[in-house]
Amino acid sequence: MRAKERVLTAIDHREPDRVPWDFWAGPEVSERLQRHFGCESREDLLRALEVDLRAVQGPSYVGQEFRAHEDGSVEDLWGVRRETREVVRGPYQWTYRHVKVSPLANAQSAADVDAYAHWPSPGWWDYGGMKEDIAQFEGYAIVNAGDRLDRTAQLKPMMYLRGMEQTYIDLALNPEIVDGIVGHIREYFLEYNRRVFESASEGIDIFMMGDDFGTQNGPMMSLETWRRFFKEGFREYIALAHSYGIKVMHHTCGSVVELIPDFIECGLDILQSVQPRALGMDLGALKREYGHDLCFHGGVDIQATLVQGTRDETREMVGRLMDSGKPGGGYIISTAHNIPPETPTENILALFEAYADLAAY
Repeated sequence: MRAKERVLTAIDHREPDRVPWDFWAGPEVSERLQRHFGCESREDLLRALEVDLRAVQGPSYVGQEFRAHEDGSVEDLWGVRRETREVVRGPYQWTYRHVKVSPLANAQSAADVDAYAHWPSPGWWDYGGMKEDIAQFEGYAIVNAGDRLDRTAQLKPMMYLRGMEQTYIDLALNPEIVDGIVGHIREYFLEYNRRVFESASEGIDIFMMGDDFGTQNGPMMSLETWRRFFKEGFREYIALAHSYGIKVMHHTCGSVVELIPDFIECGLDILQSVQPRALGMDLGALKREYGHDLCFHGGVDIQATLVQGTRDETREMVGRLMDSGKPGGGYIISTAHNIPPETPTENILALFEAYADLAAY
């Protein structure tokens, strides 16, 4: 069975020849593994690891040059300014982009939101290369994921634009500001994605959104608040992809078990992350309760086991996930998020060895 068929069979809640697997890691981990295997490119690495899915970022990388400021920060398409920061942890080091300026932090009204001069336009991008990007991955399941900092969402862009603390104040006290900001975000992504789907011409198998709605112990807001501000946009994003025959995967960290019935009602096909140390996010329990409606992607613990455990503990973890996820299909195994740079190489190798040994039906 080829990779694409394997993934689509699992999403359809049928058992393929083996459980499909994915690879989530930043450039530091990918480059380390490329050196280990002697691979010249990330694609060579994915083939060496027998990964079934391929992420196509889309036009968000080719259309714009963003403004750089004298302090070293750079604006993104929303006008949010970030600076690069370095992290050193023992022998490992990596960088991330830290939000330095949230441009709507001082907005006082919906009129201020509407007057903001830097709302992005879907017309900025060149969509013409989508078919070529997809064609290079023939035989694999194609995931349209976007840039991690510009993935289709509602809450996350608002937090970048407004600041996290002010966003929560607004959710409680300033509904008109929330409606204004989220409305602009939603309008942009619906048209942007429509153009992506059109240009891909049926080449996309999975559309992945990404909006973190969970903390370690529960949702980031009440169910009523999520329904009031975000459910309709969630539904609209899914409906648009479905109108092009594309399955939809949503990434969220944390405990979101309370939101899952609403996700299903909105038509979600695949829930990604399944962060196992978050409250209520045990794969076995989720599969028993919701496995007839949702496919699950993720489940491999990167908070402790993969980073701090042994090879044997890594293998035991994979075994438990396979026991829970395999029956009836509906499972794609992967780390719950990007493999952290401080993860020992031997544990990553043990992870993929366990996949290969334990995934067959």
